[in-house]
Amino acid sequence: MSPFKANQRQDPRFEIRKKGKYEGAKKFAEKMRNVQEEAKAVLQKVQEDMKRYTDRERGEVEEHRVSDLVLLSTKDLKY
Repeated sequence: MSPFKANQRQDPRFEIRKKGKYEGAKKFAEKMRNVQEEAKAVLQKVQEDMKRYTDRERGEVEEHRVSDLVLLSTKDLKY
């Protein structure tokens, strides 16, 4: 079920043209597809860079089990 059908309880009404009059629309769609692919590549690279930076700054973490006893700070608790 599409989100539109879930909200409106009917399928959207539209016609699909096999060949449009406007060649500019085809060029625009291709340009937008290229922009989207470039943005996806840049975001992937930034995500990898941020992961590398974060992992470098992050230290080892102790793992605790359910029955382990731990000390908690009450510094930020309000009474």
